[in-house]
This record gives sequence, C-alpha cells and structure tokens, in this order.
Amino acid sequence: MRDFSGLCGVLIAASMVTVPAAGYAGESAAAGDDKASIEALEKRFTDAIKAKDANAIMQNYVTGMGLFVFDLTPPRQHVGWLNYKKDWQELFAAFPGPVTFSISDLDITVVGPVAYSHSIQEGQMTRKDGSKMDVVARVTDVYRKQSGRWQIVQEHVSVPVDVDTQKPDMLSKP
Repeated sequence: MRDFSGLCGVLIAASMVTVPAAGYAGESAAAGDDKASIEALEKRFTDAIKAKDANAIMQNYVTGMGLFVFDLTPPRQHVGWLNYKKDWQELFAAFPGPVTFSISDLDITVVGPVAYSHSIQEGQMTRKDGSKMDVVARVTDVYRKQSGRWQIVQEHVSVPVDVDTQKPDMLSKP
C-alpha cells in the first residue's frame, strides 16, 4: 500500500489556505513581496530550463523526501529531490538540442508561509535526430517558505486528454 501522507498533508494545507484567502479585503505588503519572490523563483526556473541546467532547476525545489511531483512522463509520480533531479537529467539527455521555454498566465496566491500558483508553460525541445517536440502544459505548484526562502514542495504538470481518442493534447489552447 502506498503512503500518501505527505501528499494528503499538502492537499489539506492547500485547501485550508484557500478559505482565509477568499476573506481578505486587500493584499498585505508582505504578501506582495512574497509574490515577487515567487515570480523571481519562476524566472530562475525558466532561465535554468533554457540553459538545460538540472542543478539550477532543482535549486527551486525543497530538498530531501519532502518533494512530490506529478510530471507529464512516467512514472506516475516522483517522490524526493534526487528522484526528480534524475527526471530532468534524463529529459535533457533525450533532448540534447536547443530548448525554448516560457511561462504565461502565472497566478500566485500567498497565505502566510504557504503559497500556490497555476500557469501555462510552453516549450520546444530538440531530439538527437534534430526533430522538435512542442508542448503546452498546465502546471500547479505549491510552495513553502522556510528560513525566508520560497521553494516548491509539490508540483502537478498535465496536458488535456481527448476522451474520444485517449490522446494527449500537447498544444492545448484556451
């Protein structure tokens, strides 16, 4: 039997966070600073992907076994920092050519030391044979602020699936 206690804790924390956030009349200066810090994290993430630097990518994630990721590719889940770093390294090995990457529609909500965001992330990667793969993914991140630093603790990356053909829509449009 799988142990989902870590995931359940993050989901419970995220669901509790949304209730108070709805009641806020305005945003505090601290929340604005925290949003700016998370936007900077996402900028570092974008730059690291463009540089194909797995070490720089992983600086944005919590270390140890506290990280949980649902990614586009198998396996179903990645648990732990080392496991997810290996996923990035394998991706860059499979696509050694040029990479383009951008994040749009980034929406961040901060409540205390927990935050969450959703965005659209679009990229193009080049395979060994020179062919390109384009993907537009939906990404939801949960962040935790520890020792004054925001880090991703949970990530969910997905693409829509056509239920009739059971094929992913890798270039989804709104």
